[in-house]
Amino acid sequence: RSFAGLLFCCVHTMGRVFVCGVGMTNFEKPGRRADFDYPEIAREAVTAALKDAGVGFEQVQQACVGYVYGDSTCGQRALYEIGMTGIPVYNVNNNCATGSTALFLAKQLVEGGQADCVLALGFEKMQRGSLSSTFNDRTNPMDKHVEVMMETRGLEAVPVTPQVRSLSLSL
Repeated sequence: RSFAGLLFCCVHTMGRVFVCGVGMTNFEKPGRRADFDYPEIAREAVTAALKDAGVGFEQVQQACVGYVYGDSTCGQRALYEIGMTGIPVYNVNNNCATGSTALFLAKQLVEGGQADCVLALGFEKMQRGSLSSTFNDRTNPMDKHVEVMMETRGLEAVPVTPQVRSLSLSL
């Protein structure tokens, strides 16, 4: 698996919202760079995006930070690396749609007049191997999907994630 960071800085001009800066890290395999954790991913992407936009971090009024595999306030921790403190940070988790959800939320904040400059950041640091469930003490959100899959085509002795995705594509 690889991980990367991507940032959009949105500004509102004459009733329209624009992405005015983009920064991205290289995709890296987990463990390839021991000193490359999510705060470093964020710093690299955000610094590049702000430079691309010609905007200083003090001009960013709010941030929407998307990630799936992390604790509840990774967004705040990631932005501390570059000095962004004291602004609202919205942590977003929507699985494969996390990055686009963070970008959409940033757009809505600017479009709705809540801020003039909002940062949308997405990053991920995944474990090696196939995706698996993290919480075994509660209902798995995929339980109904797996149930339908088992009823329609059975369950193979391989990881569930690619089987569910192939089911979704065939329906």
